[in-house]
Amino acid sequence: MLPIPALCWLCCLPLQIAGHGLCSRCVQQIPRLPALCPCCGLPASGAQPCGRCIRHPPPWQSLTCVSDYLPPLSDWVQQLKFSRITALRVMLARLILLKLLTMRRDYRLPRVDLVLSVPLHRRRAWQRGYNQAALLAKPLARWLGCEYREGVKRVRHGAVQHSLSASARKKNLRGAFRLEIPVRGRHILLIDDVVTTGSTVAEISRILLAQGAASVHIGCLCRTL
Repeated sequence: MLPIPALCWLCCLPLQIAGHGLCSRCVQQIPRLPALCPCCGLPASGAQPCGRCIRHPPPWQSLTCVSDYLPPLSDWVQQLKFSRITALRVMLARLILLKLLTMRRDYRLPRVDLVLSVPLHRRRAWQRGYNQAALLAKPLARWLGCEYREGVKRVRHGAVQHSLSASARKKNLRGAFRLEIPVRGRHILLIDDVVTTGSTVAEISRILLAQGAASVHIGCLCRTL
């Protein structure tokens, strides 16, 4: 029996390297990002931290994203989260990896030694059957040669974040997370699928740094710009 060739997720043509998930032409179709602040990941005029971050630094050291929340990334995120198309995870994790390696080279970021994922409350994880951020984080940790742990637990089930305003998101997350592993002195990569206002990753970053983490770096597929 002849093997079935792996197909590009976008154009559906056969791939030379199955694990890549996208052909080289379709990778170029992912929407180009404008110049972004390396700290908050929002549009900025140069490669240095923007005025927002100089005045009010976020509680993390850098943020890396693949794209704005636009097709095809937004479609893939929806399929991964709500349509159980978990086969997307390797291709999407690889896109984050490529951006992380470029960011580390350009900004001389420290080498991370621990990868964490933004957790779901156990009720939502049970309904979905998995945590999409964890599906992205596990192969990333393997490729980066470091440890992956489910070290942050969501202990309070609040309202769905995307239905709330920015101020309501912050209030909704107070006391929502608990750290369950030691992180002192560690350089941590925190993975989420989408960062919108940054309230969720900010709350977890504060907890990690308060417990002695050396640095926290955010990696995500989409950053709402």
